[in-house]
Amino acid sequence: MDPATRQLIEYARYHRDPRNIATHFVGIPLIAFGIAALLARVPMGGAGAVLPGADWLVWGLTAVWYLRLGRASVTLPTIAALGVLVALAHPLGAAPLSSWLSWGLGSFVVGWVFQTVGHVWEGRKPAFFDDLRGLLVGPMFLVAEVLSAAGRQRDLRPLIEAQAGPVRRVTRPSAAR
Repeated sequence: MDPATRQLIEYARYHRDPRNIATHFVGIPLIAFGIAALLARVPMGGAGAVLPGADWLVWGLTAVWYLRLGRASVTLPTIAALGVLVALAHPLGAAPLSSWLSWGLGSFVVGWVFQTVGHVWEGRKPAFFDDLRGLLVGPMFLVAEVLSAAGRQRDLRPLIEAQAGPVRRVTRPSAAR
């Protein structure tokens, strides 16, 4: 089994409630956008340098990490999705200080609120509490979920569910009549 699949299985063990997974579809992109926005203001190499900002440097380093995991059919779309978020956040590096901080910190904080609510519903702590790599596996988990829902990666969901269990059904109490 490739390292990407092992990481996804471990992450999935903390995410079996569909409400928690749903909150991650909002929270993780907001957190990634917020981090990219905050890093976009950090220049690399001094004034007039042709080097990218810290946002693109961190994206490049995470891309290398994803590529080392294998399973390019999941890791490459993850790298692309994060690249889109960095590209969208990058202009904020040149925005006025109040706009930059509002968008960067606001997105980051709101993203973590969504994550927290999801994990309260799940009744489990976030995966990164036990392994910091969970912070990087989260975006890959979302991409894998989207690919699976689109009929791609047909082998991945059974592998994950065999190890982590199926996504639980959320039952609502029936109304009293």
